[in-house]
Amino acid sequence: MAKSKTVNSPLGKTTPIPAAPAGKSAKASPKANRKAELLSTPVEHIDIAKIDGSAMIAAMGKMSFTSRDTARASDILNMAIADLECSVWLVMAGSTGAGGCLHVWRDMVEYNMVDAVVATGASIIDMDFLEALGFRHYQAKEIPDDRVLRDHYIDRIYDTYIDEEELQHVDQTIYEIAESLDPRPWSSREFIREIGRWLAAGNAKKPDSLIQRAFEKDVPIFVPAFSDCSAGFGLVKHQVERRKAKKPYLTIDSVADFRELTEIKLAAGSTGLFMIGGGVPKNFAQDTVVCAEILGHEDVEMHKYAVQITVADVRDGACSSSTLKEACSWGKVDVTYEQMVFAEATTVAPLIVSDAFHRGAWKKRSERRFGKLFD
Repeated sequence: MAKSKTVNSPLGKTTPIPAAPAGKSAKASPKANRKAELLSTPVEHIDIAKIDGSAMIAAMGKMSFTSRDTARASDILNMAIADLECSVWLVMAGSTGAGGCLHVWRDMVEYNMVDAVVATGASIIDMDFLEALGFRHYQAKEIPDDRVLRDHYIDRIYDTYIDEEELQHVDQTIYEIAESLDPRPWSSREFIREIGRWLAAGNAKKPDSLIQRAFEKDVPIFVPAFSDCSAGFGLVKHQVERRKAKKPYLTIDSVADFRELTEIKLAAGSTGLFMIGGGVPKNFAQDTVVCAEILGHEDVEMHKYAVQITVADVRDGACSSSTLKEACSWGKVDVTYEQMVFAEATTVAPLIVSDAFHRGAWKKRSERRFGKLFD
């Protein structure tokens, strides 16, 4: 194992974190060479500004099946962006970031197409933060026995690889950030904002991550199941060591997440959801309407616009947290402007977002900067 190095934490302390994976700078061995061979082709993230999807979307609108659903979804997203009274939220689960869409989501923040993000921890930490630290995701040009991958410390996401040693670097960095913060309950939004602050302070190896851009533009990021990702390992280590030392420790308050996102819903009024996958982030975002009603706000609007891209089935009563029409029965989503797109998201989401970028309705939107609600 290579020697550790030091890094500046958010509060200015200098603390050790693991070095880059052994084998990349150490003397080559057959095993190291095999690992380098497997991790030789980085995933390249698609650039929505360079590729104009508008013509394809227009053509798909004249077709049928999933093509026409995709075109209608694109129209609905554009309507939400063009509606100057509407706040748009990006809601995502799954591994699209690892698959080449990290810059799609970052650019939605960069170009003022979304005002809040609700996501899984994997999307934000294991994928975006990993790359902000200078690491990459890799195309699996071959897939050997997964026991071979384990022996080489390579994690597999279908046909994509992550270097486990690099991911442990993420774990340790989260631990160091937690160690530098006040030992109190934090919402995931607060904690991720501190990650963004740490990156913006000169610690980013890749300065254009989603986390950093959201920090700089005061776009809040919520991860309602924050421990269910690489951050969880760092936070568990933080708590275990603090408990052993009989010291107070940081916790993540998921109730605060729900309250804060509901406060954003109340401040926003009209809202639109652009949802990749489903599960916890989707249900969490949709439930803000019900939560606002429970708090006595009888005039709160259901989410006015909603798009979900998913491969989940409806026949088990789930569809990764209900179809959008079904969500209307719960008082969450209006059905006037809603569209389900049953497709693998990396195949259609870049087209939809590229179409929105090139149509340009975002140029007329004012920045909401909802992060400032909690200053």
